[in-house]
Amino acid sequence: MTVLFPKVGSLKLGYHPTQVEEFFDKARSAYERTGTEQTSLEPLEVRRTAFDLKHGGYETGAVDAALDRLETAFVGRQRETYVRANGQDAWMQELATRAQTLYPRLRRPAGERFSHPSIMATGYRASDVDELLARVTAFFDRGAPLTADDVRGATFRTSRGSRAYDEATVDAFLARMVDILLGVTEG
Repeated sequence: MTVLFPKVGSLKLGYHPTQVEEFFDKARSAYERTGTEQTSLEPLEVRRTAFDLKHGGYETGAVDAALDRLETAFVGRQRETYVRANGQDAWMQELATRAQTLYPRLRRPAGERFSHPSIMATGYRASDVDELLARVTAFFDRGAPLTADDVRGATFRTSRGSRAYDEATVDAFLARMVDILLGVTEG
């Protein structure tokens, strides 16, 4: 059996190898057989993929990097298919339409852009998220540099109550932002 990724030591936690291998087999099949319903896989599904942890599993960083490359490949395929059918201008208009759905949240005041977790629950520190959103706003408003990897690699400290944002809501917003940034990137 071929080992897809480096493994961590037997005392460390890594991604469950069987789950990782099954997912990458499914992804390979979906990528090689485009257009069939049975093997369809969307870029967002790749981004949302999660694996259980297991002692001696695959190195998480290596698997995560492969997932990022895989997501980029699926977005590129999606873009090529759309452009072939509708043209480059239509693709850019589609991206602009998606971006417009994100923009209103960026116009909210800092500290109020997302819902807050309950008083006892933790979430992403609002000021950290707002700092990234300032870069997103600069990208939209002035064309400031911002890549999908900038957004994917963002980390936020934790906080509670009104000083925090609900993690799931932020993650969903950032996933949509990554989708737009990948769509803009030339393959």
